[in-house]
Amino acid sequence: MAKKDKETKYIFIVGGVMSGVGKGITTASIGRILVSKGYNTSAIKIDPYINVDAGTMNPVEHGEVFVTEDGDETDQDVGNYERFLNRNIHRENYMTTGRIYSAVIAKERNLLYGGRCVQVVPDIPNEIIGRIKSAAKKDRAEIMLIEIGGTVGEYENLLFLEAARMMHLAEPANVLFIMVSYLPVPSIIGEMKTKPTQHAVRALNSAGIQPDFIVARSVASIDAPRRRKLAIFCNIQESDVISAPDIKSIYEAPINFEKDNLGARILEKFNLSPKKKDLVDWRKMVGKIKAVKKTVNIGIVGKYFSTGDFCLSDSYISVIEAIKHAGAANNCRPILHWLNAEDVEKQGVKILKKLDGIIVPQGWGSRGAEGKIKTIKYARENKVPYFGLCYGMQMAVIEFARNVLGFKGANSEEVDPKTAYPVIHIMPGQKELLAKKQYGGTIRLGGWPCKIVAGTRLASAYAKLGKKATVSERHRHRYEFNNKYRVQYEKAGLRVAGTSPDGRIVEAVEITKHPFFIGTQFHPEYISRPLDPHPLFVEFVRVCEKLANKEL
Repeated sequence: MAKKDKETKYIFIVGGVMSGVGKGITTASIGRILVSKGYNTSAIKIDPYINVDAGTMNPVEHGEVFVTEDGDETDQDVGNYERFLNRNIHRENYMTTGRIYSAVIAKERNLLYGGRCVQVVPDIPNEIIGRIKSAAKKDRAEIMLIEIGGTVGEYENLLFLEAARMMHLAEPANVLFIMVSYLPVPSIIGEMKTKPTQHAVRALNSAGIQPDFIVARSVASIDAPRRRKLAIFCNIQESDVISAPDIKSIYEAPINFEKDNLGARILEKFNLSPKKKDLVDWRKMVGKIKAVKKTVNIGIVGKYFSTGDFCLSDSYISVIEAIKHAGAANNCRPILHWLNAEDVEKQGVKILKKLDGIIVPQGWGSRGAEGKIKTIKYARENKVPYFGLCYGMQMAVIEFARNVLGFKGANSEEVDPKTAYPVIHIMPGQKELLAKKQYGGTIRLGGWPCKIVAGTRLASAYAKLGKKATVSERHRHRYEFNNKYRVQYEKAGLRVAGTSPDGRIVEAVEITKHPFFIGTQFHPEYISRPLDPHPLFVEFVRVCEKLANKEL
């Protein structure tokens, strides 16, 4: 008789009082804990919006668009899953309301429902359940985490909660629910309040779901009286109320959760036992971050910062984390400075004076482009380490064309379609797509091989961390380096340092006679992880720190 496969266990993570308080980090941290206990763990992100994916949204709307290896444009939480779990997350692990409804409608049009009446319930929840099961199978996950975006009280989450309820009804021993809820401490009162969370749990109950755990997010650790109150009024054990106070580094979250034995409690409820020692490498990494004393000032010159009166750093979250990983690898703490490219246009480069290194990250369109070009000119002429990511590489190519090659008015076709020197031009096939207004999911996406040119700084940086001459890097772009000008660039000192295997697409450029001046068409930040930092960020931060301390 064939041995029956072990059943996958499922954990749904839902939001309580408000969004944006760390549900994604909680999900990623639980994943890290379960991996450390020897279980193959993966994660799914469900976003309730109608968009099919995150690709066409302005980053200020919903934070960074994270691109997976297989080319899906997803929510930024998928990036956190990859960083904490140290594994790739696939497109099957990301779903939205738009994606679910599109799939159900397509099936109905193709008679895959046998001609019957297709209904919101149960057909939409069944599609959700089918996708969860399919992702778990592909990942061979022993435990699958499913984060439902937003909060429990939102109308657009009802069908996802219904799918979760149906899964629990079908296999109660294999499904758990965790609510991440914020406990405010109003300054005028000075006491942590549990009532909002009680109401959130009641709303979850009305959807037919009882949480097994409550992760109590707050400015401080939850105390015994509040823990007891949540247990009584939310119908859970006191030991299943998990403290989640504000912390300096998100990488401390798994360690904090383990103070309340969250991993052991989850395994106990699933009737499982730990297979190995927990969080050894993670604790070592966090300890290293805490121990650093040297600092380095890194400026990020972008344009997706402003949301009303507030600054939204989430637009560049993968860049931020990659810099942190590189800082830990170099035993220093990066201090990040947010600089709006439009402010550089108005105020000039004097606002860049105290920076040890500069990054111009991804972007689209003309707004702020001239400020980025001024920034790059300053970095090039003053030997300030510069790292251009995607759009940041393209702007470096334009700056060099104007100020070294003498190509007056050189630009990208994206910014100026009529420029006399289109040193950055549209990729083959993209013009037709734009004419048809086919924007979503049509650009160059996902992991593509990059051949590193021997003898370059790029090659040296990869070699230091044992990377091969051909690497896989992730992309998200529609425009590229115009090979018509390639010889002129190389003669003048801007070297092509990486290409596609056939040599046609320029993937990276550098100025060799500069402490660090590299631009990449790809996004190295997407694959940097705390236990495996990206070599280009490691080298960039190393040079910044050495120059800052006059060691180079």
